[in-house]
Amino acid sequence: MDIGMLWFDDNPKSDLRTKVNQAVEYYRKKYGEEPNLCFVHPSMISDEKTDTSSVTLCTNPSMIPHHFWIGVQEQPAVLV
Repeated sequence: MDIGMLWFDDNPKSDLRTKVNQAVEYYRKKYGEEPNLCFVHPSMISDEKTDTSSVTLCTNPSMIPHHFWIGVQEQPAVLV
């Protein structure tokens, strides 16, 4: 993903899935496109599985906690 939207949510009452889904909804409304990739800091991932709809959740230690980098990962071209 080269371009994405940075989303911040530090609400202690919301779980990770809710935060990601809110970011997805905002991205969809703002850009008219369905995001499929979201980067978060590794500390935000718990041991339990987090269902984030159609978004692949990836960790990146350079991300600041409570920040989400969300966008569209283009599928690589398939050579035939």
